Amino acid sequence: MNAIAKVGVFAGAVVALGGLGSAVGASVGPIGEPERSTHREHAAKGAGHGGHAGHGVAGKTPAATGLNVSEAGYTLDLVEDRPQRSAAATLRFRILGADHEPVTRFETAHGKLLHLIVVRRDLATYEHLHPVMAADGTWSVTADLATAGTYRVFADFRPATEAEGLTLGQDLFVAGSYEPETLPRVAATSAVGPYEVNLDGHLVAGQTSRLTLTVTRDGEPVTDLEPYLEAYGHLVALRDGDLAYLHVHPEGAPGDGRTDAGPEITFSAEVPSAGAYRLFLDFQHAGQVRTAAFTAVADSH
Repeated sequence: MNAIAKVGVFAGAVVALGGLGSAVGASVGPIGEPERSTHREHAAKGAGHGGHAGHGVAGKTPAATGLNVSEAGYTLDLVEDRPQRSAAATLRFRILGADHEPVTRFETAHGKLLHLIVVRRDLATYEHLHPVMAADGTWSVTADLATAGTYRVFADFRPATEAEGLTLGQDLFVAGSYEPETLPRVAATSAVGPYEVNLDGHLVAGQTSRLTLTVTRDGEPVTDLEPYLEAYGHLVALRDGDLAYLHVHPEGAPGDGRTDAGPEITFSAEVPSAGAYRLFLDFQHAGQVRTAAFTAVADSH
């Protein structure tokens, strides 16, 4: 079912957030095989990862993005918004321009033409995917929709004709028996297999918050993190309730001569309001991308 008529009313920017706008690459066509980073959680009480637009304006509370299906003349158009439940469901979508025709030219940001985030609305599941675009502008990717429920899809991209990027969002619905999970409690540590990630820092609404995430493996600091999408880590924050989307990139970059490859990854982020957020950190080590997840609560400034 097309989603042109499903329009939200909330947009804006955050630190390194909003659409793939700050990183500029060549305008190219279809990309290669999709990559995926997945994280599935079963929330347990007591337990315990777009945009790329500019920085927030001093003195103004930053807004969030990803709440609109249409913005600035562009629309996220899911070919099917009621897919069958499957651990390997195929998602197909298009980015439509103001003329309602598919956009086919995009700028590369962090190694990809488009970043797709898929989460269940209770924030119990998370995937960071990189779809393939066909010549007609239809994107496709395999997603894990093994559980029933309502999901939110975020497309984070920059059209080749635009100076800044966008993040558009749309819901999709997977039929079946569904019981929403409770948001996990606030915790400073997230276990991911043999890895443990510790979060140091505190979110304050409307202010720049410095967050440092430290990665260890079997109790030892990881000092040889591998570049993933041209960074040592990517942090996505989703506001509990409306799933406002914030995508923040770390300070420094691999190969810049001053940024260590772990164990610490530091971010400067601004959140638009007080309340609970779910944070998802993607990082790569030993050839595999992993995702650590945290619940954090932002205070009023």
